[in-house]
Amino acid sequence: MAKHRRPGPPNQRSRAVPRIDPDAPLASYTRRRRPPMDVHRRHRPVHGGAGHLRPDEPRVLEEWDGFAYQVVGAAPDLASAREWVYREPDAP
Repeated sequence: MAKHRRPGPPNQRSRAVPRIDPDAPLASYTRRRRPPMDVHRRHRPVHGGAGHLRPDEPRVLEEWDGFAYQVVGAAPDLASAREWVYREPDAP
């Protein structure tokens, strides 16, 4: 069986997380404050389970506050939850 590895040249760094300046005095602190995979907003079904199976059920809207995801609201269905996730944070 072949060894699993990420695609691309072996001399290229992974682009899964943004680069942080290693010379910055607070670099390790900044790295810990980043949300997982840089997802600042997300939605989850109210009753749990897979998010794509029941698109008409309500969703919980969560936003990263620097330490954990905090509930900031609710959406009536999957379409409006996705609209909120992909909207710019400053937009009303």
